Amino acid sequence: MLTRRHIRVKVMQCIYALIQSKDDSLQRQEKFLSESIDNMYTLYLLKLSLLSEIRAFAHSQVSLSSKKYLSDVTDSYPNKEKFIKNRLLLQIANNSLLKDELMYRKLENWYLNEEYVKLLYKEIIESEAYITYMEKPTSSYEEDRELVQHLFENIIAPNEKIYDYFEDDKLTWVDDIPIVNTFILKQLKKVKEDKHPSFFLPKLLKDDADMQYARQLLSKTLLNDAELEKEIEGKTPNWDKDRIADIDAILLKMAICELLNFSSIPEKVTINEFLEIAKEYSTPKSSIFINGILDKLVREYRNNGRLKKMGRGLL
Repeated sequence: MLTRRHIRVKVMQCIYALIQSKDDSLQRQEKFLSESIDNMYTLYLLKLSLLSEIRAFAHSQVSLSSKKYLSDVTDSYPNKEKFIKNRLLLQIANNSLLKDELMYRKLENWYLNEEYVKLLYKEIIESEAYITYMEKPTSSYEEDRELVQHLFENIIAPNEKIYDYFEDDKLTWVDDIPIVNTFILKQLKKVKEDKHPSFFLPKLLKDDADMQYARQLLSKTLLNDAELEKEIEGKTPNWDKDRIADIDAILLKMAICELLNFSSIPEKVTINEFLEIAKEYSTPKSSIFINGILDKLVREYRNNGRLKKMGRGLL
């Protein structure tokens, strides 16, 4: 789920938090990094379980409507249980591995905050996609999947109240939400009826090397802060460290650290990745500023033999 770019952003956030809090404990920052990465998986589980909770709420509404003397909107559909029998929704709701993981992590967010489930359900049943779907008595698995994709992409993912809820819960989730939403949508598009339950419980990191990379990038950047600052000095006219934005300074130091200490990552990959992060997280001119300094440094490192790269590299 997490790419190397996402890992770099996590490391950047840790260093920024350290600067703001003036907490120079490397151990605490490493713990914060691990928790921040793990919390992203919690966000994924909560977002995915929303689909199951919405289906469960829909089931309760159908049960209530069957006991009413007066008809409601669900009675106008040829098969008012069609949504709660949607194959993909059932696939998620009946996923024992997902249930176990939610229980293990004690994630009862939607049970304790059912108003968000109700809010989404109301938007869903009023949507054109839902109405069109319910007007047909039957559907294929592909049609069931298309509906769930549409509802997640157009109603659940962009919902501002859900966004605010997650932002209030954990500040680091603000940057994680788009990544998690995109990943879930890809999962929904790829899923098939015969997929193993583990399909919905992917690995957060590709392998242990990713976590090792994250810890090393964090520790080497922090422990060599003074040396990395000296690398930047003189590489830009009228350089004044107090005038460089905090994020720009952090990204420069991280990029230099990666250039000098991670031999398997090509310099072009390092530069491109940090420029893209700068475009998203810093000022409009930051990427140009950072690119200029890194370009000078790479040429210098090549000339003095400090740039030692090997293999094809990793993102």
